Amino acid sequence: MRRLQRWRAACLGVLLLSWLAPAGATELAEDELADAGLALIFADAETRAAASKDLVSRGKPDVVAHFILAMRFTQVEDERFGAALRALTGYRGTTWFDWMLWQESRPDIRPHPSFASMLIALMTRIDPRFEGFLAPFLHEPGRQRVRLEEVVWGGVPVDGIPPLDRPKRIAAAEAGYLADDDLVFGLAIAGDTRVYPLRIMGWHEMLNDVVGGQPVSLAYCTLCGAGILYDTRQPGDAAAMEFSTSGLLYRSNKLMYDRKTRSLWNQFSGEPVSGPLADSGLRLRQLPLTIASWADWRTRHPGTTVLSLDTGHRRDYGSGVVYRDYFASPGLMFPAAVDETRLKPKDQVFVMSEPGAWRAWPLSAFNDPPVLNDAIGQREVVLIGEAATRTVRAYERAGQRFVKADGAMALRAGDGTGWRIEEEFLQGPGGQRLPRLPGHVAYWFAWDNYFGAQGTLYPDPPR
Repeated sequence: MRRLQRWRAACLGVLLLSWLAPAGATELAEDELADAGLALIFADAETRAAASKDLVSRGKPDVVAHFILAMRFTQVEDERFGAALRALTGYRGTTWFDWMLWQESRPDIRPHPSFASMLIALMTRIDPRFEGFLAPFLHEPGRQRVRLEEVVWGGVPVDGIPPLDRPKRIAAAEAGYLADDDLVFGLAIAGDTRVYPLRIMGWHEMLNDVVGGQPVSLAYCTLCGAGILYDTRQPGDAAAMEFSTSGLLYRSNKLMYDRKTRSLWNQFSGEPVSGPLADSGLRLRQLPLTIASWADWRTRHPGTTVLSLDTGHRRDYGSGVVYRDYFASPGLMFPAAVDETRLKPKDQVFVMSEPGAWRAWPLSAFNDPPVLNDAIGQREVVLIGEAATRTVRAYERAGQRFVKADGAMALRAGDGTGWRIEEEFLQGPGGQRLPRLPGHVAYWFAWDNYFGAQGTLYPDPPR
């Protein structure tokens, strides 16, 4: 995390040393608005004051986004910006966080088209590659599926958080660097079991691999606490997709990009939101993924392979190092609105989706009992969880009702029969199998922000 903070500070320092020549006119033509917006960031105090006055004098809130962007990149809560925003909106915000949350609540206020030019000019000073991600917002704004004014810089350049591509693996017996209570992402596909420790994945956030012959991407958004495993094959395309980190965020969630088309994708929903694939209707298929303690996973799967420390990158992969302060804090690093009447923003939930249905279960619900018989949409599910290790597995239950039986991997059905918990299915006494279903753990604010209005929260009944 400190490395990411240093990146951000260094890039902002470069920006603050930049200089934009002051505009000469007090009456701004439409095509001068972007320059006036940049003057709010880069110009001297006198020119900044003149630009602010000219923008406010138009009397239109379509330049609110210009001021909010400038408020962030000047690294000061400039009273002039606050006064300008209050004059344009009537809202009395104080910080950049305040104004971003207000902006999220007002989708009716559309930024002037010059905002896209302003943002591109600013971001390309940080990394010229940002232009490829942001230019579609300028040239084809009607095709985008997120609001440009809510796309924010995450503090790193493109690929500044380096992905792992088919990384080296070692046998469980060789993974002496892992402590028993270290949390890992565990997956099993066609009998191939793998472990990707969170303490390593927190530094990389994206992984492209092939497991059990299945091309996958593990997208880990540290900000929203969500690790999601995606099937990267698409119908009619022989080559699997590969993903990386754009350096951009939307509502405190990472925007990843595919390397083939360089379209931006929402990490949380698995959908493209900008670029060539924005209107494709594609949605990545989720696959089951388990968070577990290393001791528990190793006991269940002694033949598992483990991510090697030899990643090709120099990072401190120690236990509890990456994002230590953020994970320990109740606050968010970037603004995102959230309903706090039911859960706190960073309370953890297990979430699932079905066509037209979304449901979340607080991890605290698994303290007693550890087995929940429930439904999402029309699908009956059973969930087996352990809050302390964020471990939840979900399966179809096909009319059965289950309770925990003796043994770590055992359930008992309502008819008295014993069932065994496997990674890919529940095994019945006569060889019947109930399939594992995809789902993942996340912070409440992320699920609420994307699906809360449409979904349900346990113990409320599903709909």
